[in-house]
Amino acid sequence: MMRYLISLIVLLTTPFGLARAEDWQAGQFVFSDWAGPPLRVFYLEPPAGLSPDAPVVIVMHGVNRNADDYRDNWRDLAHRYGLRVYAPEFSAADFPGAALYNLGGVGRDGPSAYAALEPLFSAIAQRGGEADGYYLFGHSAGAQYVHRALLFEDLPHLITAYSANAGWYTLPDPNQAWPYGTGGTWASEDDIGRWVGMPLTILLGERDIDPRHQHLRHTPEAEAQGPHRYARGVYFANAARVRAEELGVTYGWRVGSVPDVAHDNAGMAEAAAWMISIEARERAEDVD
Repeated sequence: MMRYLISLIVLLTTPFGLARAEDWQAGQFVFSDWAGPPLRVFYLEPPAGLSPDAPVVIVMHGVNRNADDYRDNWRDLAHRYGLRVYAPEFSAADFPGAALYNLGGVGRDGPSAYAALEPLFSAIAQRGGEADGYYLFGHSAGAQYVHRALLFEDLPHLITAYSANAGWYTLPDPNQAWPYGTGGTWASEDDIGRWVGMPLTILLGERDIDPRHQHLRHTPEAEAQGPHRYARGVYFANAARVRAEELGVTYGWRVGSVPDVAHDNAGMAEAAAWMISIEARERAEDVD
């Protein structure tokens, strides 16, 4: 069913309460109202008073820390679907390596990178418009950030998270040591049960199947999850489904298989934007 839905993206492009595309504004601001270092945030917004109910999307960049490029990948999508997009930059200087970005600094001194999300949403809400929650999207290293943030951080304003083309995953397995499992972390069985019940969509590009991609991790633990990103995403989703059954909780995750897309943020963003627009429309109709 998911393959069928995503294949309709090019057909379902009716604007969601938009003004003209050229009215959308691109810019940046510095967000500092949290316990960590100041973050540059690159955004796409409608002019004040225009599309006040535009859904908020927080976009997490990949290993190159190029939040501005990730914002730009959403430029046409924001116009088409009526979205407000915010891409925070976790610089290599302030968050060096995978340990402090992808893995959030879990187990290290200082604030977790995941702790920026809710205060950032509060800052976004203060910029105007009507926002009762946000959608979270991350690609590649950003997808790693997203799926782990849902485990380790309380995210009361999250609507749905999208983890697209992660290279490897933290499994809901306390018998496997962090970062490949939750062993050695403070995550309890209750935390894991809450995690596998959260609204997480694992988006996988059907052509993201290169076992020798330059940024693909090849440790024994990562290889055990599969030979490439697509296989590892399926493995992760299945492991979480089994864990939900063991814990007797409702499994909340879903998997989206995106045709004709490899390891490409722009292609995965298009799938996510379409899905977000549909969900946002349904939520608005429920309120009405």
